[in-house]
Amino acid sequence: MIIGGAEDKLRRRTILTDFVTAAGAADARIVVIPTASSLGDEVIEVYDALFRKLGAGEVTSCRPESREAARDPDLVKLIDEATGVFMTGGNQLKLSAIICGTPVGDAVVRAHERGAVVGGTSAGASIQSSYMVAFGPGGATPKQRMTQVAAGLGLLDTTVIDQHFDQRNRYARLLMIVAQSPQLLGIGIDEDTCATVTVEDGHEILRVAGRGAVTILDPADLVTNSYEARRSSPLLVSGVVLHVLPAGTAYDLTERALLSHTPRVSEEDAVELAEAQADLRQMASDIAAGDVGPSYLRRRLARKRRSHKTGRDTADVQPPDEGQDGDPR
Repeated sequence: MIIGGAEDKLRRRTILTDFVTAAGAADARIVVIPTASSLGDEVIEVYDALFRKLGAGEVTSCRPESREAARDPDLVKLIDEATGVFMTGGNQLKLSAIICGTPVGDAVVRAHERGAVVGGTSAGASIQSSYMVAFGPGGATPKQRMTQVAAGLGLLDTTVIDQHFDQRNRYARLLMIVAQSPQLLGIGIDEDTCATVTVEDGHEILRVAGRGAVTILDPADLVTNSYEARRSSPLLVSGVVLHVLPAGTAYDLTERALLSHTPRVSEEDAVELAEAQADLRQMASDIAAGDVGPSYLRRRLARKRRSHKTGRDTADVQPPDEGQDGDPR
């Protein structure tokens, strides 16, 4: 579960609820890795309280602050027994420098391979790819040397992941990376948005949830001058296939293809749609029961809706005589 940062922690908490559910809910054993964060115990307390409130059975912390600490067998044991691993936000280069290639990092990879849910927000999202953005400014125009990459955990192979994507205008730096490494699929994730990847029939399927979108850059047919551009000059980047995926959409990472999209209806729209369908059924029944014109029925429905809002009953009146066209005179 790759979260673009700033996930909702106060209202519906949809993404965090999905994580706890995937980890086993009441049977969940969640390990929080806050190594990327510059905050103290507060960040651990926040996620401990959140996950327990959302129904997790057990929440523990694993916070190595050095590569030596990341060799601690007790920390490795925590991860090996976890049903869910969650990596917080912060400095992704710090997270990579401390855990990648250590027993703790290897334990996270093993957890992923045995089917535990691995989630991460912001820095904890970037490190899940094979390569991650180390640092670099935002912007709309890709330029030579505007960013650098570092190795990630490789849970999602042949990808590079960036986060806070739309909010911090990080299109250019992701374009620069795929222009220089066209074997990589660029994935940019907005805040309070989650890309959940599962394996189905041998294919890695990415599904989107949350308020924003997931942007995918596929450079398979790329044309670029990145190999000869000098210093910070703008890059030629042509032929990249762009996918912007809002909540409810799915993408086959194995085939690099959009899957069929099923439109989602909000709860408010669903209620309004159900009321409209009921009104139409009632109108059809009334028309079948008596010779009443549509204009009269529309007015009667409007009176009925007004009565619901005001709390008063509006008595129906008999329809007036109708003209030849079926409308009241």
